[in-house]
Amino acid sequence: MKKYQFETNIMCGSCIAKVTPVLNETVGENRWQMDIKDPKRILTVTSEDVNESEVIKALEKVGYKAEGIN
Repeated sequence: MKKYQFETNIMCGSCIAKVTPVLNETVGENRWQMDIKDPKRILTVTSEDVNESEVIKALEKVGYKAEGIN
């Protein structure tokens, strides 16, 4: 499994609710975690089936930004 981390602009529980369907579809349920307590709003994705750009594009579709930090 590959692990990717992203700095995002996902700020709260409502934001997480908005991105959950697209992340579940893109990377799979239980293959991502969001840390909104971290000032950089870190999204961690663990998957063999996707790459960084696919995650970034998926988040952009629902109005959020992400930048890889690995």
